[in-house]
Amino acid sequence: MKHNVITLLFLVFLSCCKVQEAPFKSSGIASTDFNRLSEQFLEFARDGKDTKAIQEQLANTTIKKLSNALKTDEQKFAFWINIYNAYIQVILKEDPEYYDDRRDFFSKKQITIAGENVAFAKIEHGIIRKSQWDIGLGYFRTWFPDKFERKLRVKERDFRIHFALNCGAKDCPPVAIYTPKRIKEQLEKGTEAYLKRTSDYDITKNEVAVTSLFSWFRGDFGGKSGVKKILKRQGVIKDTKGVNLVYKNYDWTLDLDNFIDL
Repeated sequence: MKHNVITLLFLVFLSCCKVQEAPFKSSGIASTDFNRLSEQFLEFARDGKDTKAIQEQLANTTIKKLSNALKTDEQKFAFWINIYNAYIQVILKEDPEYYDDRRDFFSKKQITIAGENVAFAKIEHGIIRKSQWDIGLGYFRTWFPDKFERKLRVKERDFRIHFALNCGAKDCPPVAIYTPKRIKEQLEKGTEAYLKRTSDYDITKNEVAVTSLFSWFRGDFGGKSGVKKILKRQGVIKDTKGVNLVYKNYDWTLDLDNFIDL
């Protein structure tokens, strides 16, 4: 009898130990690869696949999880450019009439990320351009950005993002799928391709007609002198001395499915 009691107590002890192991094991679940998720989002949008499950996953995460996953600027740039470009495709394919009022379209809080409803303008100017005032020409920052913006924005601005973000218009840069490992190389290739395609240099006038992006965000490029240096580096002009800049009209005709491999 005594032996049976001891055996029973021993089995109860083992069962209790097993129950206590579960929480420890469950804590080892791998975190989400948000960069890969953003790439998949854009791939699905390009291929016409259903993106609702991905949108729900992005909406239901937390700022803390997203911030912990996106630690470097390379990760942040790749993630947010993909997210911006994917949502442009998804929303405007579903209802192109949204583009009739572009000011409202870009300022409307219609994207849910980490429990927050945000606008395209928030992603572009607040996060990717590091809290820049959207009509500040790249010279003025916004005051008192919220927690979402402070936690998720990049540390350093990079003017090349203007040749990566696709707003759905015909004159927008084409859409590429960006990865953290190749983001710098991809941004450089995209910048070179876009500027060579959209810039026209008249040697007789020493005048170069360029995209209006250079005017709208002139502070991001270092002003006119900075723009000229960029154009020279990309092989659009041979010298910056005496070159006159002329800004082209931007073609806002809706043009989706404009993808490129970089």
